[in-house]
Amino acid sequence: MHIAIAGNIGAGKTTLTKMLAKHYGYRPIFEPAEENPYINSFYEDMRRWAFNMHVYFLHTRFKQLIDIRRESQNVIQDRTLYEDAYIFAPNLHAMGLLNTRDFENYQQLFELLSSFIQPPDLLIYLRGDVPTLIRHIQLRGREYESSIRLDYLTSLNNRYETWIDGYHGGKLLVVDITKLDFCNRPEDFGEIINNIDAEFNSLFS
Repeated sequence: MHIAIAGNIGAGKTTLTKMLAKHYGYRPIFEPAEENPYINSFYEDMRRWAFNMHVYFLHTRFKQLIDIRRESQNVIQDRTLYEDAYIFAPNLHAMGLLNTRDFENYQQLFELLSSFIQPPDLLIYLRGDVPTLIRHIQLRGREYESSIRLDYLTSLNNRYETWIDGYHGGKLLVVDITKLDFCNRPEDFGEIINNIDAEFNSLFS
C-alpha cells in the first residue's frame, strides 16, 4: 500500500505523515527539503536557482518511488513527484522565474521518468486557505521559509486546487485543514483515520 500526502507549503504534510505512519505501522518517506543543497539559495534568488532545485527534487523523488517498488513495503510519502511538475515548476514559469528553455527541459525529463512509475494507491490532499498556511509556516519557524512571498503562496494554492479538481490517478481523500486540526485534536485525527479506512475498504472490496 502506497499512501501519498500532497499539499501546499505549511499544510502539515510531514506532521500527518508521521502520525499516520505511527498509527498504521507503515514506513514514512519524507520530503528531502532539509537535505536540498539549493533550497536556501532558491528562496533568496528564485530566478537563479529554480531549475537546479526542481531537478534535484525530481531525481530524489523518483529514486524514492523506485525504492518503494523494489522494497514492496507499506509506505506513507510526504509530497509527490507530481506536485513539482504540475504545480511548482509551472508556477515559476508563469511568474517569469523559470525560463521557457529550462521549463521545457524539466517537463520532458518529468514525462520520461513518470512513464516508469505508478500513482499512489491513495492520495491525501491537505486543503487550506492562505492565512492558515502562513500561520503554520510562522509557527514552525524554518529560516529558509521566512522570505516566501504571499503572491507565490497564493498562486501555488490556486494551482493545487486546479490539479486536485482534475486528478484521476487513483483514490483521493481531501482533508480541510481549516476545519480539522489533526495535530492538536485527537477527534479530528480520528476522523481522518475513519475516512482512510473507508477508502481502504473500497480498494479491496
